[in-house]
Amino acid sequence: MNYQSLKYIYKASGNPEAYTLLLLHGTGGNEKDLIDLGESFGAGLNLLSVRGNVMEHGMPRFFKRLGMGIFDEEDLDFRTDELLDFLNNIAKAEGFDVKKVIALGYSNGANIAGAMLVKHPEVLAGAVLFRPMQPFKVLPEFVSTAQVPVFFTSGNMDPTVDAKDTIAYVDALKKGGYSLTDFNLPASHNLTQQDVNLAHDWFNNTYR
Repeated sequence: MNYQSLKYIYKASGNPEAYTLLLLHGTGGNEKDLIDLGESFGAGLNLLSVRGNVMEHGMPRFFKRLGMGIFDEEDLDFRTDELLDFLNNIAKAEGFDVKKVIALGYSNGANIAGAMLVKHPEVLAGAVLFRPMQPFKVLPEFVSTAQVPVFFTSGNMDPTVDAKDTIAYVDALKKGGYSLTDFNLPASHNLTQQDVNLAHDWFNNTYR
């Protein structure tokens, strides 16, 4: 496959046993966007923040879309594998444990993280998904044999995500073996302090 590398920022914790937060921005963001959020999860974590390789009207994304809420699933499939290839290579280059990576994504970033969960359920040690959509209309068969923990927040006033689709996606992840903690918040598509506070609590209870 003709995979491209991704622009990234890596901040090492100095602890070879540390978890690594894989930070995945929303549409129009970049590798700097979620650094502060990643650091708010506390010391002792490696941070790997990446920029999506796809440009939409000058805005970086992690995969193409055909319209609002309509994903180019062929490209999403390719970009998910491209991100995994990058992750394996950069783990060797930077010296972190690729089996201890927790994805943290917002919107478009949460969607490619979700694609990793359903395409490669053995890869991530966890995921934080802020305002995700189901990545594929028809999900592949998947089983998280390790019952990997996943944190998931949706907004009950979010115009970009259908509530019924969110419920179906949450149900599919649970049936696929993921240990899901999900919240439907009084919010739109924007990330709120409540999202962050709940994610901090979940993370501390799960990984500390």
